[in-house]
Amino acid sequence: MAAHLPQNVGLRARVTELTGLSTGQVITIGVATVALTPIVLPVLRPVLKATIKTGVTAFEKTKQAIAETGEILADIAAEAKAEARTDSLKAVTQAGPVQSAANEN
Repeated sequence: MAAHLPQNVGLRARVTELTGLSTGQVITIGVATVALTPIVLPVLRPVLKATIKTGVTAFEKTKQAIAETGEILADIAAEAKAEARTDSLKAVTQAGPVQSAANEN
C-alpha cells in the first residue's frame, strides 16, 4: 500500500492515506475524544474495573495451578529417582560380589 507513496511523504499523509480520513476529520475525532473522555470514563469505570478484576483473578488462579503442577511434577521426579536408585541397588545385590581378574590368578 505504501509502495505507491513517495519516500519523502510525512507520517500525517501516510495515516490519512491508510485511514481515508481528511485532516479535518482526524482533528474533529481527536477533539471529540478529549471532550467526551471525562463524561464517558465515569460511566465505563465499573465495567473497566470488573474486567481488570476478572483478569487479576484469572491470573492468580493460573499462577496457583502452575505452582501446584510444578509441585506434582517435582514429587513424581523425586519418586522416579528413588525408584531408580532402588532398582540399581537391587541389580547390584542380585549380581553378587564382583571378582576382579587379579584375584583369579
